[in-house]
Parts: sequence; structure tokens; C-alpha cells
Amino acid sequence: MIERYTREEIGRVWSEKNKFQKWLEVEIAVCRAWAKLGKIPPQALERIETQTRIDDETLERIKELERTYKHDVLAFVSAISEQVGEEGRFIHMGITSSDVIDTALALLMREAIDILIRDVELVMEEVKRLAFEHKDTLMIGRTHGVHAEPTTFGIKMAVWFDELRRNKERLLRARETVSYGKISGAVGTYSNVPPEVERIALEELGLKIEPASTQIVHRDRHAEFMSAMAITASSLDKFATEIRHLQRTEVLEVQEPFTKGQRGSSAMPHKKNPIHSERICGLARLIRSNLIPALENIALWHERDISHSSVERVILPDSSIALDYILNLFYEILKGLVVNKDRMLKNMELSKGLYFSSKVLVALTEKGLSRDRAYDIVQRCAMESWNSEKSFKEVLSEDEEVKKFLTQEELEKIFDPWEFLKHRDYVFKKVFG
Repeated sequence: MIERYTREEIGRVWSEKNKFQKWLEVEIAVCRAWAKLGKIPPQALERIETQTRIDDETLERIKELERTYKHDVLAFVSAISEQVGEEGRFIHMGITSSDVIDTALALLMREAIDILIRDVELVMEEVKRLAFEHKDTLMIGRTHGVHAEPTTFGIKMAVWFDELRRNKERLLRARETVSYGKISGAVGTYSNVPPEVERIALEELGLKIEPASTQIVHRDRHAEFMSAMAITASSLDKFATEIRHLQRTEVLEVQEPFTKGQRGSSAMPHKKNPIHSERICGLARLIRSNLIPALENIALWHERDISHSSVERVILPDSSIALDYILNLFYEILKGLVVNKDRMLKNMELSKGLYFSSKVLVALTEKGLSRDRAYDIVQRCAMESWNSEKSFKEVLSEDEEVKKFLTQEELEKIFDPWEFLKHRDYVFKKVFG
């Protein structure tokens, strides 16, 4: 991922230095397991533990060796073996490259997921704050972009909160799914390494054993992680798209924060554009697109070839870095979000009270009319209001057929927007407990 969208903490997770550090941790865990089984002398293990390191000099040596070997794991093994001299022969004993790569990748993915879960929790807290702050902030609910019935901005935030909670649960499940390693050799048969080495090493690393590995940990696990990221990004896309719609000049019910000194356009000084929400939508597309190659990585020749490797070196770091970025960007948007309550009320009146049509329909059916007949009456009055300067309530009040069934007092009671929202406490209890 380019530097512009890389936050420092998650950038360190996917750095070359941290990758090789995780490879080293796996190699050392395997050496400790061999030592417990009496295959590596204690003094050799001590030298491996104390002398091996991943520093800038080691990184350069790995690169130098890889130019010759054309194999990064062998270059890595040679570089760290040089650091311990003769005892280096015990490093990588009995295992294959994917034992190291896949087990270390589980550690890297887990580190990244932990950051993403914290990010989601941060956003959830801010959404929750907005939900309770605006529980009674009246606004029109829209379906198909058209006025439907009243809701509140707080209920909208409750919807977002609940979806974010599901995304957190997906990431937690993905963390469990990817926390598997394997130390089982070239095709997973333990041909040169006993199962006890795998058990001891993975226990030390805090990973579970892949039950039936080949040379690899199977890629449905990685695809699940990628799927959780893609869905989370899509939720942010959904929320950011709503902010973009609500910030349009003709709507202007909410606005992104616009900081002192910020400029919205190189040509039009009046512009205040939802650029951060647009950035979220754009990067969400990128993350979503990375799910397809993750799914295609599942099908490998004989349950193992190397076609997944090059893909994962791009999609896993880039997707998690981008998701970390847009989660934190969305948090900043929410912290400074401008909620225009007056504009929300003003916009509700644009449809001249037509959003009460469902209440009138129910009232007429309760008076004994068939639903079809009641629907025709309400629709006719609604269209008259829409095509004239009259409010919907005024048209209904003057309609002879409506007057046969509803008194003016009953109409006044129907035209109370809070009648739509008398169960908002129930909604909040379902979401927030």
C-alpha cells in the first residue's frame, strides 16, 4: 500500500523486518521443540536463541543471498545460520519453506486483525455516541431516494452500530480461523519432523495445529479473513455513501468536518466537498476487489502450488492497511460530523406531509373500508397534493369521501410525526441492550 494510506502501527506489521522476525520466531520455536526431544544440544539452542537477529544488516544479507538463490526462505535461513556458525545446521531442520511462511503468516494476520478490531470498536463508540445524542433528532426516512416516513438520525446511527458489531464478530471469527500453523514437512506427512515438534512449537507460538495440512495451511482460512475485511469495507462504503448523499446542496442534512485552512476546490473557493467519504468509498472498492483473488487462491494444484504466494504478498497487507486507514478516517469524520437539525425538519416539509399516507391508509381501513378502496382514496389525495400547492392534510380535509370516515380531530392526531416513532426506545433496547 502506498505511504499516503499507511498508518504507522499496521505498516510495521507488514514490514519486511517484521515478516522476517516472525519467520525467525517460528524457526526458534521449532529449534526449542527439537531441543526438548533431545535432538539439539542445550548449548546450541542457547546460541541460536541469543545470536540470531533481524536487523538492517541481516535484511541486506537476505536480499544479497536471494539475488543468487532466487528463494527468499533459503536466503533467510542462510543469513541467520551464518549468525550462529556451526550450530546453524540445526536451523530449519526437517521442515519445509511453507512450515515457516504459513505459520508466520498466521502470526502476522493475527497482529493485523487485532488492530482492525480495535479500529472497529473505536468507530462503534463514536456511532453509539451519535445515536444517543440524536435519538430524538427528527428526519425523513427515504426509500429509493424518495421521502418515505419519519425516522431519527439516532435510529440511523443505531443501524450503523449494529452492522459494525457484526463486522467485529466477523473479524473475531476470522482471527480464530487464521490462527493455525503447520510444522509437518513437504507434503504434510511429518516425513522428517515428528508431530511432537509441531505440537510444542505451535503451542509456544499460540497457534492451533492445521488438522490435515499438505505443504500448506489451506487458503480457505485466508479467504475468510479477506472476506471479513471486504464486508467491513463495504459497510463503511455504505455509511460514507449516505453521508455523501446527505451532504448534497439540495439536502444538506449532514456535513463532513471542514477544518480551518482547508480548501475544497482549486477553482471554486466556495466548495465544501465530502472528499473523505469519497476516499472511503474508493478504497472500499479496492479492498472488495481483493476478495476475488483470495477466493481463487483456494484452488491449488494437488492442494499446493505457489500461485497463491505472490497474490497474498499484495492483497493481505494492502487490504488490511487500507481498511485500517478508512476505519480511522471514518472515525475522524464522525467526531466532527455536522448534523443540521433545522435542515432535516425543513426537508421533511418538502413533500407537503405526504409521508403521513400510510397512517391515513390504516385509519381508513380501521373505519371499515377495504384496503384497495382506502388505498385509491389516499393515493388520489396524495397526487392532488403533489401536483398542487396544497398540503396533504389540507387536501384530505377538503375531500368529501375522506370526511365521511375521518373527522378533523382524527386527522390532526394522525398528522403527528412522533406517532411513527413511539417505539424508538424498543429499537434502541434491541441494539444497545
